[in-house]
Amino acid sequence: MAGSKGGRTHHVVPSNGGWDVKRGGSQRASGHFDTKREAVDFGRGVSRNQSTELKIHNQDGKIAQSDSHGRDPYPPRG
Repeated sequence: MAGSKGGRTHHVVPSNGGWDVKRGGSQRASGHFDTKREAVDFGRGVSRNQSTELKIHNQDGKIAQSDSHGRDPYPPRG
């Protein structure tokens, strides 16, 4: 099942003792970093440039934070 949202997100995920930034639905990483902070900083830049949503995962793989840099279908209230 090819998700229509896959290409509109980027993810910061734990990988091989470091952190990867991946486009949603992609197997290959856009970048690999030693620290989560470096990966998040890089991911935010890519996400802003491509107007995607950035999903930041914890070490256990669960989404801990989400930043919207595109057209957010559910913007926060107020």
